[in-house]
Amino acid sequence: MTTSPAPTIAPDTKTGVLHTFHPAWFAAVMGTGVLSVAIYQNPGGISELKPITDPLSVAILMLAYILAVLLGVPYLWRWFRHPAFAWKDLRHPILGAMYATFPAGLLVLAIATANAGSLLFSKDIANTIIVTLAMLGGVLAFLISLVFTYILFTTPSINAEQVGGGWFIPPVVNILLPLALAPLLETAGKDGARVLLVISYAAWGIGIFLFILVAALLYARMIYHALPAAHFAPSLWIGLAPIGVGSIDLVRLAQKGAVIWGDQSQVILSISSIAATAIWGFGLWWLPMAGLLLVRYLRQGGLHFTLGWWAFTFPVGAFTVSTLALARQWKVDFMEWLGVGFFLLLVAFWLTVAIRTVTGIRTGEVWKR
Repeated sequence: MTTSPAPTIAPDTKTGVLHTFHPAWFAAVMGTGVLSVAIYQNPGGISELKPITDPLSVAILMLAYILAVLLGVPYLWRWFRHPAFAWKDLRHPILGAMYATFPAGLLVLAIATANAGSLLFSKDIANTIIVTLAMLGGVLAFLISLVFTYILFTTPSINAEQVGGGWFIPPVVNILLPLALAPLLETAGKDGARVLLVISYAAWGIGIFLFILVAALLYARMIYHALPAAHFAPSLWIGLAPIGVGSIDLVRLAQKGAVIWGDQSQVILSISSIAATAIWGFGLWWLPMAGLLLVRYLRQGGLHFTLGWWAFTFPVGAFTVSTLALARQWKVDFMEWLGVGFFLLLVAFWLTVAIRTVTGIRTGEVWKR
């Protein structure tokens, strides 16, 4: 596939900022949204903290909505104002995957609305927001995962060194849809719930099997070739996202789908919990491996800040929420406290990346490619 070169524009101009507007910006919405969800879960289950965690989760949710608006306008306007640059990024084997952060951000907002949003909106308003975001995010998720994969299949110049954790993002987006739809099952009626369950399990299958394929490619790339450059280090954490979301999907669909399962509800929940725990266990291997590689990169010279650092936030957040959900399903205390530890890691990552992002906006660093 050949593409015509896009014109060059200086990044320090208003036009240049729009031209260099990175496809990964919506990862900030994802990371902020999942932080709201994690806080709402009250890690540790300490009831005395609910008066703090509830309003804090709402405040973080509002911040996520503000970010979505502030980032969504230039994100979409860029396609109209600078379509050549937008298409060039989409056809890029690394940047193209980042476009999936847009529907992912919408779906994370839907999920966060079903959690902290219940403290802010009436049930009818919350459901309307969830349905709107889930429909838009779900359709875009499927299309982007299809288009980006087609581009990979039809671009002969792709090599093993370009395989990276960013390729997990399109699969992750599909896996988010079931978690966004699950809260709607209880009020959709039996016929509606059946349709939502079919869509949810189909989306889960698309995402989880694409994740397995990409994981195999990345595993081989890491073994048979030199390690990626340091700026790819954050993307190695993205594998935690499909693990975390994919496991909690099964539990939530089993719980919320009781209206369909009937007398078999407990059996399905038990089977789903076992399968979810097996998937979650993979994350117990992935997280320390990503951590060891990060330490290696830091010891070899550190990491230059890029928007890719937001890849530290959502994956850890997804794994945190998954850990807390399974801890409460199994009623196992040590899993709850593991969740607390992961939550503290999430907070540390989010604060660090948020501060560096604000600094980068002030200095203009984030607009440079």
